[in-house]
Amino acid sequence: MSFSVTILGSSAALPAYGRNPSAQYVAIQNRHFLIDCGEGTQMQLVKFQVPAHRINHIFISHLHGDHYLGIMGLLFSMHLQKRTADLHVYSPPGLDEIILLHLKHSRSVVNYEIKFHVFDPLQRITLFEDAALAVETIPLRHKLPCAGFLFREKQKPFKLNKEKITPSLKLQHLALLKTGADIYDTDHTLLYRNEEFTLPPLPSYSYAYCSDTAWNNPMIDQLTGVDLLYHEATFMEADGDKALETQHSTTTEAARMALQCKAGKLIIGHFSARYKDLQLVVEEARKTFRNTELAIEGITFELPA
Repeated sequence: MSFSVTILGSSAALPAYGRNPSAQYVAIQNRHFLIDCGEGTQMQLVKFQVPAHRINHIFISHLHGDHYLGIMGLLFSMHLQKRTADLHVYSPPGLDEIILLHLKHSRSVVNYEIKFHVFDPLQRITLFEDAALAVETIPLRHKLPCAGFLFREKQKPFKLNKEKITPSLKLQHLALLKTGADIYDTDHTLLYRNEEFTLPPLPSYSYAYCSDTAWNNPMIDQLTGVDLLYHEATFMEADGDKALETQHSTTTEAARMALQCKAGKLIIGHFSARYKDLQLVVEEARKTFRNTELAIEGITFELPA
């Protein structure tokens, strides 16, 4: 039951010093997601040996080019690689039109179905949910309507205590015990108390991806207790006026957000091309939130099973 985030791109609008535009690969319990798809994302997938054919869901935060211009190449490559499974694309309004227009004017088709899920980035809504996890939007503050994404695992099954299992326990009893339930007879007599036959479930984790945004107070309540937080940190404090002008965040603001929402770990990215030495960037953030790491291409952040 793995939970990992692989950085594919960490640069802001301009690629610089080997840093690519925004993209991340998230793998949770054999579910595979792509968040944002800046130019060159499919090359990063190949470079870091990420199985693109497993990706069934692509989440796009907003329609600034450095967050989606790589999607057409990826869609065509999936076609050439004989993909047949449906692909779900979640985005603010407009990306569906862009993709369909591109297909129309290039006289192209793909041999799988693209299912578009258009959402209002200013509203907090659930985009994806199954038995194991849910993904909801995080409304952000940017020049274009923009959303982040919160991945939250549901409670995992209780583990059976093999030393306590007896032949009298039937398969249906075991299945119920894994859900955390006690077992009762038809006359409501307690037969098996759950805590006597199970061990605590594995921890459930959460990951928040906060794309382009200025400081945004309403996020704090939504993200309180998040295990892993990615927050853009386009500028250092000395360039705070630029952050204000462009509706981006500084390193210190990203760190303050992690501190105020009690995050377990902070990852900062979306670095301006003006910064070559990212050690200075991360050191500034660590003055406010010690457990801060850089989003560096190829690095995987994994939460323990």
